Amino acid sequence: MPAKNILITGRPGVGKTTLIFRLIKQINLPCVGFYTAEIRESGRRTGFEAIALHGPKLIMSHVDIKSPYRVSKYSVDVANFEQFLKEIPFFDPKYAFIVIDEIGKMECFSPLFKKLILNLLDRNTPLIATIALRGDAFIESIKTRHDVRVYTVTYDNRDKLAMELYPVLKELAKGRNKEAN
Repeated sequence: MPAKNILITGRPGVGKTTLIFRLIKQINLPCVGFYTAEIRESGRRTGFEAIALHGPKLIMSHVDIKSPYRVSKYSVDVANFEQFLKEIPFFDPKYAFIVIDEIGKMECFSPLFKKLILNLLDRNTPLIATIALRGDAFIESIKTRHDVRVYTVTYDNRDKLAMELYPVLKELAKGRNKEAN
């Protein structure tokens, strides 16, 4: 059986999130999950927000947050991130795909997030996620699972990769519909 979970990795700024949005638009099926976006103030990056595909958002990390969880100059608000995750209907069967952007160091400070990722990978609903190029043992273990296929985005292949992944996702959606019947 082919891998049902798609992981997209690559260097920061190469276009992983843009690729995720292109794929969601191409497949045109209901998706649930979240993505992350930079927060910019006066032209400089000051943090990151997590934005649910169905609306809610929160500041996940910021230079002004006080927290023991840090990545570079950003402190991570783990408690609010976990509350945000609880508001997303990941397990609603009406969704064809689950989208996570990203499985990275900031997100993995949350034990709830790590447990959620393992549960989502084990479900019948395919997961499309971005994942850090390099990471701790948890991140590396996700990449080596038998049920995932990892695609590396580069500046040279980022436009072609959306076309390459579209038939893969279409096949995954078809396979999921057969299981539901």
